[in-house]
Formats: sequence, structure tokens, C-alpha cells
Amino acid sequence: MVVDIHTHFVPEAFPEMGDRPGGDRWPRMQRLDARRGQVMISGRNFRTVTDECWSAARRLEEMDQLGIARHAVSPMPELLTYWAEAADARDFGRYMNEQLVRLVEQAPDRFTGLGMVPMQEPELAAAELAQVKALGLVGVEIGSNIAGRPIGDPCFLPFFAEAQALGLAVFVHAFHPLGAERLVGPGTLDNFIGFPLDTAFAAASLITGGVLERYPTVRIACSHGGGGFAMVLPRLNHGWRISEELRAALPHPPETYARRLYFDTLVYDPRPLRYLIELVGVSQLAVGSDYPFAIREKPAGKVLDELPDLAPADRAALTTGNALRFLGLG
Repeated sequence: MVVDIHTHFVPEAFPEMGDRPGGDRWPRMQRLDARRGQVMISGRNFRTVTDECWSAARRLEEMDQLGIARHAVSPMPELLTYWAEAADARDFGRYMNEQLVRLVEQAPDRFTGLGMVPMQEPELAAAELAQVKALGLVGVEIGSNIAGRPIGDPCFLPFFAEAQALGLAVFVHAFHPLGAERLVGPGTLDNFIGFPLDTAFAAASLITGGVLERYPTVRIACSHGGGGFAMVLPRLNHGWRISEELRAALPHPPETYARRLYFDTLVYDPRPLRYLIELVGVSQLAVGSDYPFAIREKPAGKVLDELPDLAPADRAALTTGNALRFLGLG
């Protein structure tokens, strides 16, 4: 049985936010039929979603078919609303968190919730974490950048300090990647190329910005296997060995900090997964699928089946144990 740390939630309906700054940029649900709806943002269909996004029964049905023991459920990233005024984003986030709790409450042995906070105002985000925990959510999802600011920026230290103090998990999801103007080809390349590159910047910034040095026990997981981070880390290690400036900033080699991060297994191919296991250790990876969207791996953890030489204990860690430890459930 598999614990999937990377699945998403969209509520069946959104709160009315039309009188807040931003107007129709706030999402609304336009229903197509009993099982489908369009998430409308700025007057266009951002994504057509199905009831797996909000229905506990539909999720459980598919989880049972695919042998999935538990979903860690976080908001569809576009709903993080970092563009909004912080107080408005807080109110919208509270609604989202409450709706997520309602989903979790229908099957608490199968669902675990990761909520959202207004990261555009780090002090407010830190203050909201206590309410997140009071609701019974085990952590939060944040973007790989916050309105263009890397998550390793010192301004976010209060947030990570509070997450560590409260024992809450932080799931970093690729979000509005920077440099999209450099992608040549169809618009979908933003997802296929931009997302993993932005995740690499995010993971690296947690190390070079000193977040993991200051908060060594905060539990942070990076989506999409950390994207391109695995290819950057050896070069960063070499830089640390030859650069006095890097050694002055980081008391330990970058790989020491990288092995404090968690990564999901959503890399679609056994070759990068083998490398990632070798690089950061089998203890730092957990299954992720991106359920229920089109880019998902189906079933969750499928790529592990292409590693037949995994020891039973390692397979158990990758499918279940590491996820439970990241979520604070183990």
C-alpha cells in the first residue's frame, strides 16, 4: 500500500471574492455537469476539473482500485493567490483550509491535509500556521517562488521558524516559474520544463539562503523530485570545496543540507530516480503522483516497479515510511 504525498484538491465551490481587489482574478467554479467544472480565473477556463478534486467517495473508490493507502491533499497550486492583498489571501486561504478539513474528516485514516497561508506576507503566514495546526492539518503547501521571490530569501525565515516550532510539514510545489519567456514552443512547456527548473532554484535557495542551517529539523519536501536540483547539487558541492565565500556562508557541504530535504518520486523514469536515491538517500524520497490531473503518474509509485532490485525495506520506506515521517504521522 502506498502513501502519496503529492495530490491536489479543488473545492466544489469558491467563496465570493468579487468585491475584493483583483475582481475576476479570484477563482470561481463554473459547473459543466454533476461531475465536472471549469475553474474560471480572469474570465477564462484555467482548468477543467472532475469531482475527484472534491469528492471523498470518488477519491476513495480510485485509491482502492489502485492500492493507495493515503493521500496527502494540498490545494491546486494556482489557488495559492500570492498576487492578492495579504489579508484577502488569508481569508481565501482560510476558506480553502476549512474545505480541505471537511474532505479529510470524511476519511481521516485515508486523507491528510496540507493547507495554505499568505506567503506574500511572511509574518502573517507564520501567524496563520497556528490556525492551520488547530484545524488538524499537518502542514502547508507553498510555491517554489512567492511572487518572484525565492523561498530561501531571508524574509521567509519567520515562516520556516514557526513551521519548525509547530512541527508542521512544508510541501514545495512548482509555481509560476520565472524565465518562461525563454521557453520556445507550445505554451505547455511552462509545465514540462519551467516547473522542474523553478523547483531546482527553490531547493537550492533553501540551502544557499541558510534556511536549512538555521532550522535543521523543519520538514520540507520538494515536488517533482526536486526538478533539476539533483544535477545542480554536485556542482554546488564542488563550489563549496573551492570557494571560501561559500564555506563562510555554509558551515557544512551543500549535500549535508540536501539530505535534510524530502523529494517526491514524480520523475516518470527509473534512471533519475536511481540517481536521486544515490544522491540524497533512500530515506528522503516518498511517492508523489500529482493526482488527479492529466500529468499524474498512474498508479502512484509506478516508477518504483521499474526498480526490481530495491531491497524490501527500501521499497517499504519509499512507498510508506518516509511519507509518514514527512507528514508527522510516523
